[in-house]
Amino acid sequence: MKKPIKTGLLSFGMSGKVFHSPFLDIHENFELTAVVERSVKKASLHYPYIKSYETVDELLADPNIELVVVNTPNATHFDFALMALQAGKHVLLEKPITTNSAQAKLLYQEATKHNRCLLPYQNRRFDSDFLSVKKIIDSGKLGQLAEVHFRYDRFRDFISPKVAKESPGPGSGLMWDLGPHLLDQAISIFGKPLCWTKTLGHFRLNTQVDDYVNFHLEYPDELQVFLTTSMLVVDAQAAFVIHGTKGSFIKQRADVQEKQLIEGMSPDNSAFGLEAPGKEGILTIVCEDGTFFQEKIASEKSSYLNLFDSVYKTIRMGEPYPITEEQIICQLEILEG
Repeated sequence: MKKPIKTGLLSFGMSGKVFHSPFLDIHENFELTAVVERSVKKASLHYPYIKSYETVDELLADPNIELVVVNTPNATHFDFALMALQAGKHVLLEKPITTNSAQAKLLYQEATKHNRCLLPYQNRRFDSDFLSVKKIIDSGKLGQLAEVHFRYDRFRDFISPKVAKESPGPGSGLMWDLGPHLLDQAISIFGKPLCWTKTLGHFRLNTQVDDYVNFHLEYPDELQVFLTTSMLVVDAQAAFVIHGTKGSFIKQRADVQEKQLIEGMSPDNSAFGLEAPGKEGILTIVCEDGTFFQEKIASEKSSYLNLFDSVYKTIRMGEPYPITEEQIICQLEILEG
């Protein structure tokens, strides 16, 4: 009989309510056991049997909890993850796992020392639109790749009330918010770049942090990869543009999981993770006679539940976790460079 992993959340804000608890609740191999709620107690309204602690120390002292989800503000990730590992817990750690590579290396060392797993939570690897892009690239239909663009576009011209994101300091700003998603997706496909450059912008009135970021990554065979995110794009551009010697693939950002979760859809709903009609990617291939052939490519259904499958298999079965230490250190070196 399988033994479910009893899990505690360090926060029941948006990430706890949307990206973690729905999956921990329905996954047969996890048990959503406890949460830290310092003031307002809301988790029990959704999960009646959950324990609510007022401090991180209280949750870490619970001997029944095996896995701790560190989903607190970026600047706190290192301290809380270190505390959890030293308390003998496995750790599922949101992006960015730390605000510099030296801290990340120390966490991996502590995980090894205590025979525990440090597992970065990079859920955007399991977006349906990204997986369709990866499938097209892996197929070789585009030939030798020459130019790749990944981007996250938003329009939010006001200053958010989230102080941790809008105040200068470690882990604040758009680069540390969405940059880890873009970098993880690129590194998961192409590996560590030969070299890179980074450009930041500050455009919103009275902003104290960056609200525009571009990374230019250079790879062998002159492959150029551009990663862009901006808070000031009224007309969202294609999220994925890939050009190769034999064709191109253009894809809008179309993953529906976050929207469905915010609206309250359970991950076990048959419609969860299904891309809406009309959001298909466009694949254009150069035929042998020089003519062009174009077709629409629909994304396959995807679910962040697959990430939790990987967490379980790593903790219980010792299988390698797909998001590696080398990939995370590379990501942080680019972010801090």
